[in-house]
Amino acid sequence: MSLKAEDVRFDERGLVPAVVQDARTREVLTLAYMSEESLRRTLSEGETWFWSRSRSELWHKGATSGHTQRVVDVRLDCDSDALVVLVEPRGPACHTGAVSCFHQEVEGLQTAGAQKSVGASAEEEDIGTVLEKLYGVIAGRRREMPEGSYTTYLFEKGLNKILKKVGEESAETIIAAKDGDPKALTYETADLIYHLLVLMVERGLTLEALGGELARRRRGKGKE
Repeated sequence: MSLKAEDVRFDERGLVPAVVQDARTREVLTLAYMSEESLRRTLSEGETWFWSRSRSELWHKGATSGHTQRVVDVRLDCDSDALVVLVEPRGPACHTGAVSCFHQEVEGLQTAGAQKSVGASAEEEDIGTVLEKLYGVIAGRRREMPEGSYTTYLFEKGLNKILKKVGEESAETIIAAKDGDPKALTYETADLIYHLLVLMVERGLTLEALGGELARRRRGKGKE
């Protein structure tokens, strides 16, 4: 790679966006930001380093998960203010466990004159699978603290904020139930469950522990 950090036009924050692609499949794995120092480390060490805007620090992709990315090539765009990093990934790129961070489909997309069907797979999943995936996403937010995420905001504000939101969503669920609106009740219950999962992650309560307690109660009731 002949690219040098001096060739790059960093923005006013000293950062440059970097699109990371699988060198073999060309699938886009993630969009991150590099500072001059993280770019230098990426070029010299041959693995991706980025700058965390939320934590204001360098981070080495895969340092904790082991899912590092071996750099094959780095390319600079025509304006010298954006990068494409071609890598050989050692494991998933996304903290959720997905191969790519770009795995969420957008509803309402029109393709070839027909509306794309989105969300069918999610509707077919059982509630246990959905809860496990959502818990994993929330736990990932707690580890990575990505900027712009509402879940990150809750964790940054701390336990009191999370408890306040659980209380607010509980009240809104009660109101929806009293109003007799099934759609509103579904919506508010989903909000409540999400905030309860955030609380569980914050306090270190796992789904396995919760499931174990519910199973214990069920077994106890069966003996009565």
